[in-house]
Amino acid sequence: MSIFSKLFKKKEAETTEKVGGIEDFMTLIRVYYQSVMASNLGITNAGFLPDMAVFKRTLKIPTQNNKLGVAEKSRCKKMLMSIYNMSEEFFKEIDNSIKKNCKNVNDVRNYLFMFQGFSNDLMMLMGNLMQWKFRLPGFMKKAMYTMTEKAVNDIMTKNNWKDAATAKTCMNIRKYQHTLGYSQKWMTEYAYNIIMMAKKEKQPKEEA
Repeated sequence: MSIFSKLFKKKEAETTEKVGGIEDFMTLIRVYYQSVMASNLGITNAGFLPDMAVFKRTLKIPTQNNKLGVAEKSRCKKMLMSIYNMSEEFFKEIDNSIKKNCKNVNDVRNYLFMFQGFSNDLMMLMGNLMQWKFRLPGFMKKAMYTMTEKAVNDIMTKNNWKDAATAKTCMNIRKYQHTLGYSQKWMTEYAYNIIMMAKKEKQPKEEA
């Protein structure tokens, strides 16, 4: 609730798309996941999906065709594409992953818990592997994307890690990836956007 208060505070629906940042990005990601689940599974209780419920209420999104999640999914997707330039394929992979893993309402909580673990492990390891690269100038976006892509590929294919903790985290990520079904391209797009936002948020004022 507090995240949405910060995200949408004193903003009308038309101006909301000007916001940004990691916290806002992750909030919208959760809203999209919950909206897909609501529309796919026919969930009628918005309280079961709290982030989507706050999003719906804050932006006053009417329920489309008496089906919860449809209009919310469309609006959230539009915002993520507009603010963060997320690709169409990014959303297709989420839709397919949820369709594969969430057959009924009981699967929702387990799926969201699994995705949280996947996201946390992935971004923790990406941070460790790319520490010095965070100092690259912000305009070198293509170079940063290529480095992110390589780091993701290493996580998914490299087996000769010197650090035992890194090797263990890699195996955890691979297990999550196998179950969730996300491609390396999806993982790269997801991680790259978070990394670029982290760089901006940590940027000294004099360099802004």
